[in-house]
Amino acid sequence: MASKVRLLPYQQRWLRDESRFKIGLWARQTGKSFTVSLEAVMDSMRNPRRTWVFLSRGERQSLELAEKAQTHLRFLQAAHERFSEPFEAGVTQHRIELPNGSRLIFLPANPDTARGYTASVVLDEFAFHRDSHAIWAALYPSITRYPDLKVRVVSTPNGNRGKFYELWHHGGEVWSRHRVTIWDAVQEGLPVNPQELREGLADDLAWAQEYELEFVDETTAFIPYELILAAEGDTLQDAWNQEASFLGVDIGRHRDLTVFVVLERVGDVYWVRLLKRLHRAPFAEQERELHALLPRVARACIDATGMGEMLAENARRAFGWRVEPVKFSLPVKADLAQALRLAFEDRKLRIPARDLALRNALHSVKRVVTPSGNVRYDAERSEQGHADEFWALALALHAAETRRGPVEYKSVLRRAFAGWKGAL
Repeated sequence: MASKVRLLPYQQRWLRDESRFKIGLWARQTGKSFTVSLEAVMDSMRNPRRTWVFLSRGERQSLELAEKAQTHLRFLQAAHERFSEPFEAGVTQHRIELPNGSRLIFLPANPDTARGYTASVVLDEFAFHRDSHAIWAALYPSITRYPDLKVRVVSTPNGNRGKFYELWHHGGEVWSRHRVTIWDAVQEGLPVNPQELREGLADDLAWAQEYELEFVDETTAFIPYELILAAEGDTLQDAWNQEASFLGVDIGRHRDLTVFVVLERVGDVYWVRLLKRLHRAPFAEQERELHALLPRVARACIDATGMGEMLAENARRAFGWRVEPVKFSLPVKADLAQALRLAFEDRKLRIPARDLALRNALHSVKRVVTPSGNVRYDAERSEQGHADEFWALALALHAAETRRGPVEYKSVLRRAFAGWKGAL
């Protein structure tokens, strides 16, 4: 009967990985609980008198995990006894005992139930456990004295908080990490239709977290996903009204992107008509792109900080008042960020839909108060850049909202002198 169990490649990789500390960041319904319970069952069958303790989010989830383990044992034709018994103020623990003396114990998670075992440990959907730091502190010592005991932690994300988030991002080299998005799982044979699932869910924020494994945190992001998603639409086009269009450019070279954003004002709403990224482009190429766009807009604001200073100065020299070099400082970045947030709140911006890099860049900027009391708007640098799209869009909005032009004047001195002379 065991031959009927079909394991996908990412499940096989998990089972072959015998690391003592193993953590899995897996999308919903990709088989993480199935796989981690199968590993524990196989280990218990191979090693007499082995104990595995499973902590799940609640009693219902712990029962479901016990049912999965029982199914594995049936497929593997292993004899076992399974029973439930009261534990700690009415909480029920589910226990499976094998003839070789091994035990699988399934408990709802809390710091009290986590104590008192010497066992290998599985924390299922750990990002959703209440008191996750206390649970971890109570449970971790159970493996201290025996190097053959293992720790398995699996979950989907639940924001930028909790012990699971810390272990995944800051757990150190001791952890073997397995990451499986819905796209990874489908590519390796999971028989589902991701696009159909996404349309049925109809919630881009939930999709990003539950299926694409983004640690969504609305408590610290300066512009929350709710505002970003409400502004998305079909905005990009090749042509726009030059007199009502404005360019923002954030300059990068080696680690960061150079991003060009063109906004067109239609009524009282600004539409992103062009969003172009250059990665590690030579300055000559960046300058050609910039000078090709400047005649097509009424005004432009260009990042003139550091390496952008030369490009901004050359553009100002060539196009005059139409170009404003902007040097980033804490007050300038604060003004730009706050104006951009206000534009999203007032529904004055329309941005391209389904551009995950843009969405992530807008969401990545955080308002941080430094120990000295200064307010800083910044984002962590990643492979996708340093929130470059955020600042390019903010600069384009600044170009639109702070309109400037050539100074026009007429001399009135000659007319006044002529009138005075005639009176004599």
